[in-house]
Amino acid sequence: MKEKQNISVGIDNVEAADKIAGLAKYTSDIVIEGMLYAKTVRSTIPRGTIREIKIPTLPKGYYTVDATDIPGDNIVGMLRDDWPVFAAHHVNHIGEPIMLIVREDKAIITEIVNKITITYDEAEPTFDFTDSCEQLSFQKGNTKKAFKEAKKIIDYTYETGYQEQTYIEPQGFIGYPENDGVTLIGSIQCPYYVKHAVMQTLGASEDLVRVIQATVGGAFGGKEEFPSLMACQLAVAIHKIARPIKMIYEREEDMEVTTKRHPAKITMSAAIDADNRVMAIKSHVGLDGGAYIGLSKVVLSRGMLASTNAYTIENVTARGDVYRTNTVPNGAFRGFGAPQMIFAIEMFMHHIAKDLNIDPLTFRKAHMVKQGDLTATSGVFRDPVIMNSMLEEVLKQSNYIEKVKQYQHPESNKGIGMSWFLHGFGFTGSGEKDKIKARVRLKKDEQDNVHILIAAVDMGQGPKTTMRKLVANLLDYPIEKVIFNNPDTRYVPDSGPTVASRTMMIVGGLLARATKKLQDQWVAHQEVVTEESYEQPSYVQWDNEAMHGDAYPAYSWGINVCEVEVDRQTYEVRVRNMWNIYDVGKAIDERIVLGQADGGQAQGIGYGYLEVMNHREGKIMQKNMTDYIIPTAADTPPMENTLMDNPYPLGPYGAKGVGELTLVGGAPAVALAIEQAIGKKVHTIPVTPERIMELIDNE
Repeated sequence: MKEKQNISVGIDNVEAADKIAGLAKYTSDIVIEGMLYAKTVRSTIPRGTIREIKIPTLPKGYYTVDATDIPGDNIVGMLRDDWPVFAAHHVNHIGEPIMLIVREDKAIITEIVNKITITYDEAEPTFDFTDSCEQLSFQKGNTKKAFKEAKKIIDYTYETGYQEQTYIEPQGFIGYPENDGVTLIGSIQCPYYVKHAVMQTLGASEDLVRVIQATVGGAFGGKEEFPSLMACQLAVAIHKIARPIKMIYEREEDMEVTTKRHPAKITMSAAIDADNRVMAIKSHVGLDGGAYIGLSKVVLSRGMLASTNAYTIENVTARGDVYRTNTVPNGAFRGFGAPQMIFAIEMFMHHIAKDLNIDPLTFRKAHMVKQGDLTATSGVFRDPVIMNSMLEEVLKQSNYIEKVKQYQHPESNKGIGMSWFLHGFGFTGSGEKDKIKARVRLKKDEQDNVHILIAAVDMGQGPKTTMRKLVANLLDYPIEKVIFNNPDTRYVPDSGPTVASRTMMIVGGLLARATKKLQDQWVAHQEVVTEESYEQPSYVQWDNEAMHGDAYPAYSWGINVCEVEVDRQTYEVRVRNMWNIYDVGKAIDERIVLGQADGGQAQGIGYGYLEVMNHREGKIMQKNMTDYIIPTAADTPPMENTLMDNPYPLGPYGAKGVGELTLVGGAPAVALAIEQAIGKKVHTIPVTPERIMELIDNE
């Protein structure tokens, strides 16, 4: 493909004007004549059996919707079918949906919901990591032999907490009956996930369920699986009542009952040889799945696959468990298990070096991945790995080595930390080929407009701009003539969910091939349609049961350097500077990629030192934006971001994935900087002032 112009040069985001002017229509903005409102009646206990539900006499025009109204299966279709649409007999977490109350007047619905009384036979809840319901493991080399021969064995345990997605727009849907079926419009990431889940709940054929994406005000994984639950509930209500219905969560409800990043407990053990090299690593990843498993097994898998991060370790044993607890279910969040694991392995390698009295940078460089090395699962890093060049550049920009020396002074309250990391893109192993089976379509109409027909969702990350730009650039055609509307399952094929940083590398790659076909078949003023389906690279060989082989076709890479100052009286942390460098292949639009970097880094460092969420006996305690603190503009430091070209041969123009990469290294970078500033090892995030005080005071 001949490049017509520099694809990386930024252009105006096509959604920006409408959003700035307040013209973009979000789900809450949509009004349909005769529309009703729905509100959820929820469990108030973490575990028990429903004995009796008392509903006050309802005036005319009120409706109740519960499990008895479901015509199909009372299960939300996900990877693990254990999550009920409505609790029918048993409840397993506070906030579990039991029924909907539906009426025209939204305010009066709340009054009715508050008057409903539910009597339970309560059971003892579980909040500890004791009830394992999913297990995974893999092996590379011979860890047993390595540990037997080791000169020294070093063990540490690391813990991470919840993280809330804090998207601007809460969860929401509006739906209406259409042609004996149901149409749903929502704030979603995955139109076909919703469609298939609703089909299962209604027992309906494909042609009777239509899903349309409204403008989405942020998602970060939080609108991957959870919208399927809401959509199933709303679809049942529409099926029963045959009226348009809207269901929008208020912020407190959203934060109390939607999925979070999984809390994790990660234990790591390293076998060290006589030359002070890591011969082997054993790790165990424990995730709190919450009351229902949903996507947790895949989150666990992603975390375990990052168990050696951007290091080459010859012998690896990784095990993991998802634990069921009587808390809100946890699920997808940008990074999908990798942020927990990369925090652990980056801290671990640094702590090993300290224990061995070796300069941590020297020690980590000695284990850094090179092209041709084997991954943790015995796949191959086939493409060029430019981490050494990236490291040289970020060391120069940040003056890292000199600052490490300066901040060693016992009176210093400053610290500098560095993390490096990789992230694989697309679904693990053969997931793209065997499960997703993505298809894309291009349609040129008789006016020679080119329509992009894919299920990819623009939730603020920019594919409405980058996909149009990609097709226009390949055709050498005006971008104004390339049209990409919000996905509607009536018209677009299933190109897969907007997750796993797969949109440009996988879907964009298919669009590039479809564009070449369109170019070859182009006839002016005649309709031309081209399609492409995903074909897995022949070199990707993956044994899903053993978790052995090439987990991903390609990887993006990054390095974060973070500089902090800790107030010795208040223990408050101020992040002063960040320097970040990334290999994302070829940026399709540098401005959009750098925007992703700024946002990802803010989420990453927030996860590392600021964002506190916990539960008390199963009840989420931080339920609004006053209680749950995220980095504001005042907390976000000056960031110097650098992109280094390293094109991936199978990506469009050499593009690899971006979205998750820029978050996963933030927490260890800020944690290591705080560790240097206070002179105490950090094992748990977020590193709050309270935690810093405990570390300093526990001499």
